[in-house]
Amino acid sequence: MTSYAPPVSDITFLLGEVFDFDGLMRRLPGHEDVNADLAVSILDEAGKFCVGVLEPLNRSGDEEGCRLGNGAVSTPKGFPEAYRAFVEAGWAGLSGDPEYSGQGLPRVVQILVDEMISSVNLSFGLFPGLTRGAVEAISRHANSDLKATYLPKMISGEWTGAMALTEAAAGTDLGLLTTKAEPVGDGSYRIKGTKIFISSGDHDFGGNIIHLILARLPGAPKGVKGISLFLAPKFLIGKDGSLGARNDMSVGSLEHKMGIHAQPTCVMNYDGAIGWLVGEAGRGLNAMFTMMNAERLFVGIQGLGIAEAANQKATGYARERLQGRSSDGTRGPVAIIEHPDVRRMLLTGRSLADASRALAIWTAMQMDIAARHPDEAARREADGFVALLTPVVKAAFTDFGFETAVARSRCSAATATSANGAWSSSSETRALRRSTRAPTAFRRSTSSAASCRWRMARWPRAFSRSSSRICV
Repeated sequence: MTSYAPPVSDITFLLGEVFDFDGLMRRLPGHEDVNADLAVSILDEAGKFCVGVLEPLNRSGDEEGCRLGNGAVSTPKGFPEAYRAFVEAGWAGLSGDPEYSGQGLPRVVQILVDEMISSVNLSFGLFPGLTRGAVEAISRHANSDLKATYLPKMISGEWTGAMALTEAAAGTDLGLLTTKAEPVGDGSYRIKGTKIFISSGDHDFGGNIIHLILARLPGAPKGVKGISLFLAPKFLIGKDGSLGARNDMSVGSLEHKMGIHAQPTCVMNYDGAIGWLVGEAGRGLNAMFTMMNAERLFVGIQGLGIAEAANQKATGYARERLQGRSSDGTRGPVAIIEHPDVRRMLLTGRSLADASRALAIWTAMQMDIAARHPDEAARREADGFVALLTPVVKAAFTDFGFETAVARSRCSAATATSANGAWSSSSETRALRRSTRAPTAFRRSTSSAASCRWRMARWPRAFSRSSSRICV
């Protein structure tokens, strides 16, 4: 089996030769001391962590999966220890706000670390990825008390986050959700309802899990205009900041998925869980979309990570596998990388991964400009580019990841695991291909989202008046 090689040399070329990364950083207040050399040194260390700690857990995580017993979720062996090592090494707070214990590094560095994590262990990467999205929503929409209580430990990684949107009868059409939030009278709410497909809804890493939940207040109008956003922790917080009693929420079951078996995708029951309003009442989707858009970009980077990993493994296998004769018939058997169609598939995968990484870096640079550039017009223009490219990155990169994983399987002539049960090329290929289906469906399927946006473009006024549908 070919081990993953972090594409640091390719990244170094892009930062130094294709994009003026150093020049951009000098123009952004707070990033003046960041340059390509610093970024590459960070990525070097991230690559070592990915290869040394996360990649060895990928096989066992896929085979063992998560388990639910006595109401508690257990992740595969080694995952809690790996997550604690991840947090202790400072990777969780890489791009977090320094005001709340983050390191404040550029988004460019963050997405490249995300790519490496996604290449070696897609399931693991969802824990910090979802937490970061929740942090963005809380940072932008919550009041100062909630920010002070939750952001420092979420940014450090001590606490994790989850987003609770989907219900059995309300997936793409969130206007149909029925979860209720009843005011208690002291500023808090009791949340009652059931959500499905909740990634990282529970785990055994310790600390707290902060759920962002879409629900309806009493008397709220039907459709999306009646939806509000609430924050509910797994454990209530004491006045001294310590963890108190468990909140009234539980895991009803774990979803059985094709891939990402090491990621606990939960059915969550909120049985009067205490929560607090995030943002304005009735504008929950506006607040949640901060997290949603962050996650859509993150999911696109997952697709890029898959494409890179699949292409590396396909190339390694094609160099080792002997089959057939050379094109002139004089040698045989030869490595299948000599066959034209195999080379075509490998070069296609390499082209998709390299082009995706370049677009990902450019998009992340626009995010850094939108966040820090001193000129308002430049910030506004960059923000527009990010809004334009977010669905492109999500849809295209996840499709590229799947196509590259499929091409990887076509390069493999083996059809079963070896007799001694080793993690053979074919079983590894099937696991990778299974897991690539998740990012294409996350944050709405590509075809469904495209259909929705086509309707919005054709009938913008009618769609803007609709209170029962939303493009996710």
